[in-house]
Amino acid sequence: MARARSAARTPRWLTAVLVGLVAGLLALPGAALAQPSGATQLGAADITLLNGVRLAGLWEIPAGQMAAEKGSAQRVREVGAAIAEQHVELDLLVVDAANKLGVELPTDPTPTQQGWVNDMKSATGARFDRIFVERLRAAHGSIFPVIGAVRASTRNDIVRQLAEDANGYVQTHMSLLESTGLVRYGELPPVALPAPADDSLFAAVQANAELGSGINSTAIWVVLVGALVLGTGATFAVFRRRY
Repeated sequence: MARARSAARTPRWLTAVLVGLVAGLLALPGAALAQPSGATQLGAADITLLNGVRLAGLWEIPAGQMAAEKGSAQRVREVGAAIAEQHVELDLLVVDAANKLGVELPTDPTPTQQGWVNDMKSATGARFDRIFVERLRAAHGSIFPVIGAVRASTRNDIVRQLAEDANGYVQTHMSLLESTGLVRYGELPPVALPAPADDSLFAAVQANAELGSGINSTAIWVVLVGALVLGTGATFAVFRRRY
């Protein structure tokens, strides 16, 4: 009964996005999961990580540069400069990895990410500081579990190394943002991960895969990518209510 009530509270548009994502990935395995010949042994999660790291740099580099210039607090300016500089380094790593694997990366941030950058452009003073810190801290928290999952399961050496590198950067950035004293932990959007020992689709597929039933592990990553979509949606909803 409690589970049914919880499901009822899920926004319909988020459910539709997740269903569409699952259907699209399962229906188009060649297009969504397979890449050019250089991208051997890459799964959906590997591609998600490559795209996610690239997209993060496309909006967090300009966001950090803005913070370095217009932050009202000295610590915010310092953190912004450090994050922008480190994302340039991380961007070089993901571009190099993608070139070796024959994967085409995004060239522009998503509309939601661009909207966050635009919000920062129009904000000033303490409001800018708060938006900068909260946007980036929520974004890092959303991708953090994905990086760990890819690091634990990828079969590709290049992706594994990128996950290790990205993990270090993300942890550093979360600590930097928290050092400003502006993170309101109680208002951070939840990360959508399955509970231990549950009977969700993720747990069922994972259990079958571990038993060697022949179920393609892609199904597991479809759900994980869906969780990332839900987390992004929750982040957007939190910020929309707040600002």
